[in-house]
Amino acid sequence: MRTGSRKVAIVGVSLSDCGRVDDATPYTLHAQAARRALSDAGLGREVVDGFASAGTGTLAPVEVAEYLGLRPTWVDSTSVGGSTWEVMAAHAADAIAAGHANAVLLVYGSTARADIKAGRRTGNLSFGSRGPLQFEVQYGHTLIAKYAMAARRHMIEHGTRIEQLAEVAVQARANAALNPEAMFRDPITVDDVLSGPVIADPFTKLHCCLRSDGGAAVLLAAEEYVPDCRTRPVWILGTGEHVSHSAMSEWPDFTVSPAAVSGRIAFERAGVRPDEIDFAEIYDAFTYMTLVTLEDLGFCGKGEGGAFVEKGRLKVEGGELPVNTDGGGLSAQHPGMRGLFLLVEAVRQLRGEGSARQVRDSRGQLPRLGVASGTGGWFCSSGTVVLGRD
Repeated sequence: MRTGSRKVAIVGVSLSDCGRVDDATPYTLHAQAARRALSDAGLGREVVDGFASAGTGTLAPVEVAEYLGLRPTWVDSTSVGGSTWEVMAAHAADAIAAGHANAVLLVYGSTARADIKAGRRTGNLSFGSRGPLQFEVQYGHTLIAKYAMAARRHMIEHGTRIEQLAEVAVQARANAALNPEAMFRDPITVDDVLSGPVIADPFTKLHCCLRSDGGAAVLLAAEEYVPDCRTRPVWILGTGEHVSHSAMSEWPDFTVSPAAVSGRIAFERAGVRPDEIDFAEIYDAFTYMTLVTLEDLGFCGKGEGGAFVEKGRLKVEGGELPVNTDGGGLSAQHPGMRGLFLLVEAVRQLRGEGSARQVRDSRGQLPRLGVASGTGGWFCSSGTVVLGRD
């Protein structure tokens, strides 16, 4: 249960144009997503007194708020990688529940793909060499290499097979095939994943997320605003956050992600169990992230993730626990920090707005409970949000 006196709902969500967007700036995508989210809620920007953003500008989110014409009295610029947006949602919900804000807008936008295509930036091989990273970067510890090392550790300790990791990519693509907004929709097989070029052993290209442009926005509001909204409210039931390490040498166990802590806290605060959840939106920059997060959120036991992801369990069509229903970062879109996209998709599913990819139970009923869990850095941080509808 929340400690504040007010219930908090997500009342507006939207994506900007996504995928291949060559004629926009990150600010343009922020504004596009923000306008669409407010329109989705049926509210004007004058109600927004809280604002959260990260990743753009020297003084994020000050510059983005200025661009959007907002003058918030509550602000958050927490930046912990891909889990930023779940952590920000937790902070915003607490602020609204406590009466420190009434309506908080979370916004993100990135032209990561277009910038590389235009030569304005290069691919990120390293996060730099300052602080603790100076002791690792000299050995070639790129971001993807860190995830690959963790995946290999799980394979050694628990017998996880590369074919099982490949299944994550295959099922993500199957879900993306149902999503007209996904960048890649053509079916793939386990053999397709395994036969691709090696990026960082054991990952081939299709084990890794795509790079896209795009933005997203989510509007949270106090319960008294809900009657004025045009959309069905999706309630924030419980949240959790956790940071575990920066240097790989300080990570106690490569087979345990920080979602093991953030998930436990979020479920406890929501008063629900993992086996009550109808679907999950999980950060999937790499296939191993999905597998280990499923374990750490409690959907299966430690070391059982490989077997769990087999036999189509993650698919919208016929899956026992649909995961990344829009196709995820592996197939739909991944413009850098993708955590906000998880919340958008979770809300759409709970509202029944998934169209061909809509999750339904065996009786054809809409889902009642969903979870969004973001991961940041190289399993350095995690934010988990449990969501529900009336």
